[in-house]
Amino acid sequence: MKTRFARFALLATTAMMAAPALAQDDAPERDENDEIIVPGEVLYSNQIAALKTPTEIIDVPQSLTITTQDEILQRGWTSIGQIVDYTPGVNNSQGEGHRDAIVFRGVRSTADFFIDGVRDDVQYYRGLYNLEQVEILRGPNALLFGRGGTGGILNRVTKKGTIGETFGAGQVAIDTFGEFLVQGDINLAAGDNAAFRLNAVYESLNNHRDFYDGERIGINPTGRLQLGEGTVLDLSYEYADHERFIDRGIPTGADGRPVEEFEDITFGDAELNFTKLEAHLLRANLSHEFSENLKGNFAAFYGDYDKVYSNFYASGYNELLTPDEVTTDGYIDTTQRQNLILSGNLVGEFETGAITHTLIFGGEYINTSSDQDRINPVWDQTNDDNEIFLIERPLNFRNGIGVNASGNVTTVAFDPAVSLNDDTRVDIDVFSLYIQDEIKVTDWLNLVVGGRFDSFDIEVNNVPLAEIRTRTDEEFSPRGGIIFKPLENISIYASYSESFLPRSGEQFANINGDNNALDPDTFTNLEAGIKWDFDQGLSLTAAVFDIEQSSPQPSDNDPETLDVIDSNIQGFELQLQGQVLPGWFISAGYSYLDGAQVDEFGNEGLRPRELPENMFSVWNNVAVTDRFGVGLGLTHQSDSFITNGNVTYDTPSGDSVTTRAVLPAYTRIDAAAYYNVSDQLRLQVNIENLTDTLYFPNSHSTHQATVGAPLNARFAVTARF
Repeated sequence: MKTRFARFALLATTAMMAAPALAQDDAPERDENDEIIVPGEVLYSNQIAALKTPTEIIDVPQSLTITTQDEILQRGWTSIGQIVDYTPGVNNSQGEGHRDAIVFRGVRSTADFFIDGVRDDVQYYRGLYNLEQVEILRGPNALLFGRGGTGGILNRVTKKGTIGETFGAGQVAIDTFGEFLVQGDINLAAGDNAAFRLNAVYESLNNHRDFYDGERIGINPTGRLQLGEGTVLDLSYEYADHERFIDRGIPTGADGRPVEEFEDITFGDAELNFTKLEAHLLRANLSHEFSENLKGNFAAFYGDYDKVYSNFYASGYNELLTPDEVTTDGYIDTTQRQNLILSGNLVGEFETGAITHTLIFGGEYINTSSDQDRINPVWDQTNDDNEIFLIERPLNFRNGIGVNASGNVTTVAFDPAVSLNDDTRVDIDVFSLYIQDEIKVTDWLNLVVGGRFDSFDIEVNNVPLAEIRTRTDEEFSPRGGIIFKPLENISIYASYSESFLPRSGEQFANINGDNNALDPDTFTNLEAGIKWDFDQGLSLTAAVFDIEQSSPQPSDNDPETLDVIDSNIQGFELQLQGQVLPGWFISAGYSYLDGAQVDEFGNEGLRPRELPENMFSVWNNVAVTDRFGVGLGLTHQSDSFITNGNVTYDTPSGDSVTTRAVLPAYTRIDAAAYYNVSDQLRLQVNIENLTDTLYFPNSHSTHQATVGAPLNARFAVTARF
C-alpha cells in the first residue's frame, strides 16, 4: 500500500513542480476584492473567516473549501450533509440518525464543528438558514481550534447586520416527499451606526422512509453597533428547536452488502424513534482597529443545549440461518450541556527590514458542564434489551408493544433502576494560548510558523458507581508551512501540523477503567500541494497528504508501560472551482484515500472503515440567458467498509462464513433549473437522484445502512427586496 501511495505522490508532486513552467509569463492581475462574481450570483469567496487573519486562499498552506449562501440557495441545500457530498476529501457518516457526522480524510468526527470560529460540539443537525458561508478545512487544525480537528473542521460563518442598508430576502420551498420550508432574512438600518438583522426558518420534515417526520425551527436576531471609528460590536442570539424521527437503516447480508429487498422497511418504532433538541446560543464579538496595522478581537459565546435521543434499530441479522428474522436493540439518552467560551486575539502587520510579518497572538478559555445518561430497554419476554421480530413492513411493534418472532406479545420499558447504562456528570476547563507568524520573505516566498499550548482539565463523575475520575492533559501543537510563489497567481506549498484528542473522547465521558491513565491520541499531518488561479474566475488546488495517528495503549507484556500504535491515512485531492466561461460556473472535486489500521501487536492490517478509495463530484451551472439557467452534476463514491473488523455468520451446516460489511459504490446524478422572473424574484427546481438509483451512502454499524433517497424534486420561490 505504501509503495503504491509513494508512486502516486511522486507523480503528483512532479506535476506540481512542473506546473509553473506551464504558466503564462503575463499572469492576470489579482483583484483586491474578497469575492469573485459570476453574473447574478456570488458563488466563490476568497476569504476564509476561520483563519482569523486576512489571508487569501491561495496563500493558505492546506486544502479548504468555501460554500457561499448563494450557492446554498441555488443548489437547494438544507443540510450540512448535502454540502459534504460535493466536497473533496470528506464524506458523511450516518451519525446514528440524529447528528451531523463527517469523515474528514478518513477521521470520523461529531464534534469538530464551529460557529464563527467558536466550538459547537453538541451532536445535532445544524441548519443553514442564517449562514454567510460554510468553510471546510482539511488536515489537523489544532493551532487555531485546539483539541480535535484531527482530520479537519467545519466552520459556519453567520450573517451579520449591515450598517446603512435596509433589505430583505425570503424563500418558500416544497419537495415531492412533502417536506416544506419557509425562511426569511431582514436587515434594518438603525441610524448611521447600527443595524438589526433577523433570520428565521421553519421546516416541516419528510422523506422517503416510513414514519419519518419532524420539524425544525430556527430564530436568529443579530445586532451590529459601530461604537467608534474602527470599533464594531456584533451581538447574536439563536434559538433552535428540532424534532425528527430516527432511522438507522437496514441490515447487511451474508455477502456483507445491504439487503436490497429490505429497502422499504424501517427497522424501528414509529413512536419511540425520535430526537429532540432545544438550544439557546448567545454570541458577542468586539473588534477594534488600534491602528492601520494592529487589530484586536474579543469573542464570548454561551451555549445551552438540551437534547433527548430515543431509538430502536437492527442490531443482528443472519441471512443464512434466520433470513426472515431480525434482532433489535435500542436505548434512550439525554444530554444537557452548557458551554462558556471566551477568546481573544491581536493581529499585527509589521516589517523587519525587507521582511513583512502578519502576527496573530491569542488565547481561549472554555468551561463545559455536560450531563449525560443512557437507559437501555428491557423487553418482558427476554428480560434484556434485545428482541427478535419477523421481518415485515412494518415490523410488528409500535410504541413499545409488539408480537415477537415466536408469536408472543412483548412489551418494552425504560427503567433506570433496572437498565441504566451510564450516567455521568462532566466538568471541563480548557486554557489555551497560541501564536502564529505569516512571514513574507520575498515576493515569491512565504513562511508560516506557529504553535498552540492547551491545558485540558476534565473531571468525570460516574454517578452509579459514585466514582470520580480526573485527568489533565497539557499539549503543544505546532504548525509550519512554506509557500513558494513563482507567479502571483500560483502557490506551491508544503505544511506540517499536529493535533490531539484526549482519551475522554469527543463527548467527554470515556475515561472510565484505565483510560484516565492514557495520554491523548496525537495526529500529525504532512501536506504538499499547488494552488493556481488561472484567471479571475477559476481556481485549482491539488494536494497530497499523509495523516498519522499515534495512540498509546497498555503493553500486553507489561501493562505499566505503553506501546505507541500508529495508523496511517494517505491521499491525493483535487479541487476546481469558479467560472470556466462567462455564464458557466463549475465546482468539481476528486479525492483518493488509502490507509491501514495498525493493531496492538504492530501488525498493519485492515483498511479503516468509511474510507472510500475514490470520491468524485462535479456541479455545472450554466446561465442559458440572462434570466434562465440550468445545473447538472454528479457525486460518486467507491465502495467502503462499514466497520473496522470482519463479521462472522453461522451457516445451517454448522460452518461459518467470514466477511466484511461494505457500502457498495454508487453514482448519483442531480440537476436544477431556475428562472429569474425579475431581479427580485426567482423560481427554481432542484432534482436529486435523476436516474432513481438505489444506493446506500453511509452506515453507523454492520446492520444499519442508510437507504439513499430515490428520485425527488424540490420547488422553491426566492425573493429579494
